[in-house]
Amino acid sequence: MSATVIDGKAFAAEVREKVAGHVARLKADHGIIPGLAVVLIGEDPASSVYVRNKGKQTREVGMKSVEHRRDTDISEAELLALIDDLNTDDSIHGILVQLPLPDHLDAELVINAIDPAKDVDGFHISNVGLLGTGQKSMVPCTPLGCLMMLRDQHGSLSGLNAVVIGRSNIVGKPMAQLLLGESCTVTMAHSRTRDLPEVVRRADIVVAAVGRPQMVQGDWIKPGATVIDVGINRLAKEDGGTRLVGDVDYDSCAPVAGAITPVPGGVGPMTIACLLANTVTACCRANDLPEPEGLTV
Repeated sequence: MSATVIDGKAFAAEVREKVAGHVARLKADHGIIPGLAVVLIGEDPASSVYVRNKGKQTREVGMKSVEHRRDTDISEAELLALIDDLNTDDSIHGILVQLPLPDHLDAELVINAIDPAKDVDGFHISNVGLLGTGQKSMVPCTPLGCLMMLRDQHGSLSGLNAVVIGRSNIVGKPMAQLLLGESCTVTMAHSRTRDLPEVVRRADIVVAAVGRPQMVQGDWIKPGATVIDVGINRLAKEDGGTRLVGDVDYDSCAPVAGAITPVPGGVGPMTIACLLANTVTACCRANDLPEPEGLTV
């Protein structure tokens, strides 16, 4: 057996195409242009590249892209005032504050200052609670992307055994909630789970988001299972360079799995694509219009 490789780049391109089509219809039928505002504090190189990519892809699908860059020494009051302005700006439907923030800024306070209806990252405590109780919410982008790929692979997920490895607020916990919503039988595991390999061997779906390079081995995987690798880890190479690997040992897992995401090129490209999808969803909800089919939960 050789696993089907789930091409995240191609899948993300399809999502962006759907977003662009919906944006075009919103413009033509209602004169509405979805708007995404990204706030970046400081000059972290990785964050700066990520924000540039977000802006580029936002504009490519026809949406309004606004960037607010502020120096590292911005006060909490100034940042909260900026968010308040964006909350009341009717041309902005999605607000994202790029993390991490400088130490003197309270990230939880800042995130929870965002209007939950514009919280396209899905991190606001109200959206966390809505998702956890099965109500309509903004869904974190990475778990949403994973769910889209799983639906595409399986159709119905009802009744499948799923193991989520990792319990972060950003991926693990919301991923488990989404899978429960799809009527999976869900086990949340983590680095301290006893006999983790045996727990994973029972799974039809494995979502690895534990942050440990190549932790999940091929002999952990049930033959034919779908493996979604959320991990992004940088390992040193003998020539002094680095390479990206996931939380899954791809070489040993791919021959056993039925389908698997690579790293890079798997889950990663879906995150920005789902951010765009969330922005369109937020715009539709704000204007009491039907939500984009296939782009939301």
